[in-house]
Amino acid sequence: MVKEPVAADHYLTLAELLQHGPLAGVTAYGPADRTVDVRDVRIADHLDALDELQPHTAVVLTGLAASAAWTIEMALRKAWEHAAACVVVARGAGNAESAADLAERLGVPLLVVAGSALDAAVRIASAVAQPEAGRTALLATAARRITAAGPRPVRIVSALHAVLPSTDVALVAPSGEVIAGRSAALDAPAGAVGVRVEVPDPEGGPLAVLAASSRSRVAGWESTVREVLGLAVAPLTAWAARERLTSERLGLHASGLLAELVARGGAASTPQDQERGQDQGRHPAQEQEQEQEQEREPSPAEGRDPLLMQAVALGWPVRGPFVVYVVRPAEQDRGGALLASWWSRTGPGGPLVAHEGCWVAWEQQDEPSPARDPLARAGEKLRAALVHPSLLVPVAGAVAGPAKDLAGLGPVLAAAVAAVRVTRPGTVVRADRTGPEQLLAAVPRDVLRGPAESLLAALLEADRDGSLLRTLAVVLDVATPSAAAARLGVHRNTVTARVERLRALGCDPEDPSLRLALHLACRVLLDDRSGGPSTS
Repeated sequence: MVKEPVAADHYLTLAELLQHGPLAGVTAYGPADRTVDVRDVRIADHLDALDELQPHTAVVLTGLAASAAWTIEMALRKAWEHAAACVVVARGAGNAESAADLAERLGVPLLVVAGSALDAAVRIASAVAQPEAGRTALLATAARRITAAGPRPVRIVSALHAVLPSTDVALVAPSGEVIAGRSAALDAPAGAVGVRVEVPDPEGGPLAVLAASSRSRVAGWESTVREVLGLAVAPLTAWAARERLTSERLGLHASGLLAELVARGGAASTPQDQERGQDQGRHPAQEQEQEQEQEREPSPAEGRDPLLMQAVALGWPVRGPFVVYVVRPAEQDRGGALLASWWSRTGPGGPLVAHEGCWVAWEQQDEPSPARDPLARAGEKLRAALVHPSLLVPVAGAVAGPAKDLAGLGPVLAAAVAAVRVTRPGTVVRADRTGPEQLLAAVPRDVLRGPAESLLAALLEADRDGSLLRTLAVVLDVATPSAAAARLGVHRNTVTARVERLRALGCDPEDPSLRLALHLACRVLLDDRSGGPSTS
C-alpha cells in the first residue's frame, strides 16, 4: 500500500507521529533525533518488497518479513539503504527487540507497536494524509500536560520538554538569567529553529521570555513550537499573579508586625529577657510556686510573647546587636516585587520589610573588632548589592546601627529612614554621617542655585580659576588647614593665604552664622560645575 505524499510544506515528522499517539503502546529504538519527515507508508509481507522503497517511507513489516529476528534486521538494512523514515513491527513478532542495537547503529528508528501491524499501518497512513490533524493532537497533548503541571515554572518547562522532542526550552528573566529550563535554549545553532515568546506580568509589563531552540529543520516545526510555547503563557502569568498576591499578603503582615515591635519600644525582646525581668525581686516561695506553674503553662518561647513568636516564624533575627539597612526605590509603584527578588539573591542579609515608605532590613552585627567599623562593612555590602545586574530599579541606600536588640530597633530604623530620604539613587550613606551633600538631595537644585550665587557673588567675581571655591568647600569639610592642604594637593601656607583672601571677600569659614550657608552654597555650585554630586 502506497500513499501519495502531501505538499512539501505539510509533511508530518516522525517526532510528531510519536507524540500525538496514533500508535498504540509504541516503543521506539534507534536514534534519539527523530525529526525526519514521513511522506508515505509501505506494507511489506516479504523482503523482496523492500527492494524499491522511496525515501522517507514508513515501512510496516507483516507476514514473513516480520517472522524472525534476522528478517527484521534485513528490513532495517534495506530501510537504511533507501533512506526510509522508520521500520514498524508488532510486539512479539520475530523477537523485534533483539534488533534494537542494529537500529541504533544504522540510525533507522525501529517502532515496536502493540496490537496489529496492519492497524498501525492504517493509523500512520491516516496521519500522513492529514498532518495538520497530527499537529492539532500534539497541541492538545501539550495543553493537557501544561494544565496538569499547574502554575509552577519548573514543571511547566518540563511539560514543554516532554511534548517538544529535540527542543531545549528555558524561561528567561528580563536580566537574561535562566529561571527554569536549559540554558542551551538561548543559543540556537546555525540552521536550527529559534523561537521567543514574551510572557507578560499581571499588569501587562515584561515578566519573562520563553525561549526555545530546536534541532529539527522540518518545515512548519517553528510555528508548532511557537503555538506550544504560547499555551504556557497564561499559566506562567497566573503563577506571577499568585506569587505577587502571596508576597503582598505576607508583606502587609510583616509590615504590621514590624510596626508593632517598633511601637512596643522598651518591652523585652527575647524570652530570656522576659524571664530575667520576672525573676527580679521574686521571693523564694514565689520562685518555687513559679517552678510548679511552669510545669503546667507554656514556656515564654511558646506563648508569652506572640509578637516575638511571629517574628521567629518569619525567620527574622531576634537577637542583637543589629546593623540596619534601608533602601528607597526611585519607582515606588514597581519597587516592591523587584526589590524582594533582588534582595533575596544579592542583599546583604536579613528580612526585607516595607516600613515608612521605604524597605528596611536588619541582621546580626559581625563580631566587634577595634580595627573594623561595623557600619563601614555594612555600607560596603549594600554598595555591592546596588550595582548587581539583578537590581532593575534605581535605589538609594542607608545603613545605621548598632541596635542592641529588637526593643532598640525603632530609633535606629528612624535614623536610617531619615538618611535615605535625602540620599540620591545609586549611593549609600551612613545615618550617623549625613552631610551637606545628602541634605542637598532633598532640595531642588534650582531653588538653591540663586541664593548660592548671591551669597558667594564677591567670591565668584574674584575667583578666576575656581581655586577659591574649591578651597572654601574643602576647608568647611575638614578639621584643619593641614588636612585641607593634603586634599587639595597644595602647601599648607597656600591654604592659609586663600582663607585670608576668603575672609576679605566676606566668606569667613569660621563664622558660625555663615558656616552652614557657605557649605551648602559651595556644594550646589560645585555640583553644577562637575555635572553631579561633589566628592571633595
